[in-house]
Amino acid sequence: MFRAGTFVGEHVSPTTEDQIQPNGVDLTVDIVFEQLEPGRIGRDGKEIGDRVARPLEELEQKDPDTYYLPKGAYVVRYGEQLRIPEGHVGFVYPRSSLLRNSCMLNTAVWDAGYEGRGEGLLQVHHDIEIERGARIAQLVLAEADHEDVYDGSYQRENLE
Repeated sequence: MFRAGTFVGEHVSPTTEDQIQPNGVDLTVDIVFEQLEPGRIGRDGKEIGDRVARPLEELEQKDPDTYYLPKGAYVVRYGEQLRIPEGHVGFVYPRSSLLRNSCMLNTAVWDAGYEGRGEGLLQVHHDIEIERGARIAQLVLAEADHEDVYDGSYQRENLE
C-alpha cells in the first residue's frame, strides 16, 4: 500500500507546503550535471564517469538561477535529503509537466534504509528551461517486506 503524502513528507527535508501532495512529496532540481566520460559497471564494482555541473543561465527576463538544457541526457541532483524508512520502498516518478514538455526522468528503486540526496536521469527530447528549485519529480513510499536495509556505496550520498 502506498503511503499518504504527509507521511512521505516526514522523511524528506527540507520541504515546503507546496511540495506535499496527496500521495507523495515533490522533489526539486538542485544541480544538473552533464556526463563527460564513460563509466563502467562490472561484476566486481562500478565507476561513475566524470561529469560537470551545467552552468546556470541568465536568460532574458528570467531568474538567473535557470538551466537551459538542449536535447540530451543529464543527471539531476535533487534538492532534498531523503530517508526511506524501514518497512518501505521508495519510487520517484516524473511530474507531468516534464512529460508535457518532451522530457522524461528515469530513476531506480530506493531501498529501505537509504539516506541521501539522490539523483535521476533527465532525458530532454526538446530544449527546455528549468529553474533551480523547480519541482520535477515526486517521491512515493510503499510498504514493503525486506530482510535488511540499504548499506550500499550510495548511502549518505551528496550530503556535504
